Amino acid sequence: MEYTRLGRAGATVSRIALGTMNFGPVIDADASVEILDAAVDHGITLIDTADVYGGGPWGDEPGQSERILGDWMAARGNRDDLVVATKVHNPMGAGANERGLSSVHIRRAVEASLRRLGTDRIDLYQMHHIDRGVPVDEVLDAFTRLRDQGKILYLGSSNFAGWHLARYTEVAEATGRTLLVTEQSRYNLAERTIELEVAPAAEHYGIGLLPWSPLAGGMLGGVLRKSDRARSDAEGLGADRPRVEAYERFADDLGVPPAELGLAWLLHRPAVTAPIVGPRRLDHLLSAVRALDVVLGDSELAELDRIWPGPGGPAPEAYAW
Repeated sequence: MEYTRLGRAGATVSRIALGTMNFGPVIDADASVEILDAAVDHGITLIDTADVYGGGPWGDEPGQSERILGDWMAARGNRDDLVVATKVHNPMGAGANERGLSSVHIRRAVEASLRRLGTDRIDLYQMHHIDRGVPVDEVLDAFTRLRDQGKILYLGSSNFAGWHLARYTEVAEATGRTLLVTEQSRYNLAERTIELEVAPAAEHYGIGLLPWSPLAGGMLGGVLRKSDRARSDAEGLGADRPRVEAYERFADDLGVPPAELGLAWLLHRPAVTAPIVGPRRLDHLLSAVRALDVVLGDSELAELDRIWPGPGGPAPEAYAW
């Protein structure tokens, strides 16, 4: 395993993060524990979850993933070996104050997450989405209080725009409130929009990127060669199919499985701290770890840019001249 700083924070984390979105509604507790055990055996220390995982589009019981993680940490006694990240924002009930980033909801949500995780602090507490209806001062006040109480150590964001990162960072720096250390965004070879604004902002402010959906929902994982899924998944590729075909041929030329190539590309990108992988099977996790051994030179990176062209650089250069 390789390790790096958690964005601008002093904590050290693994360069692969384990995502637990599938724990509970997709894979049961026993399979989740098997993956958790294998992850720490291979040196993974950053584990990402969210209060809502297990509910909404992920299932019918919000909090399942946090509970599975909490029960596992209690059984293994390894809490202090890990950097645990969770999130707040999405609806946790029908009440008007059971969602968003108001002080009321943040206070309730952190206590509930601490109970489910069976811990006294959250290492990285992330805003799952921007809440445009709540003033930045109120949001940062709430998280700063939690930091001062020792209930959270670091603050992160997820699905923020570049100007949100700038706004939150500038206000925090000017007022002495807690700073953002990470941003979790959708980022992969096929979806590179964040290179316009989010990635440059993150790099400027020292905010570490935690890419989610690093394999574009499986499209970059060798979809054309998976006989059990190839027909239905390939039919859904649409206009992307020629790129996927070229990508898988290039992976074959390099002798690297497509999934490992996609993760390796992210590990070569500026500001990326750790891609978040959400394995459903043990072999998915082991493949992600092997991506650390893939070294890409300038020619390989250029060919991947040719197959999966980004937006053309940062804004405004990408479109203004």
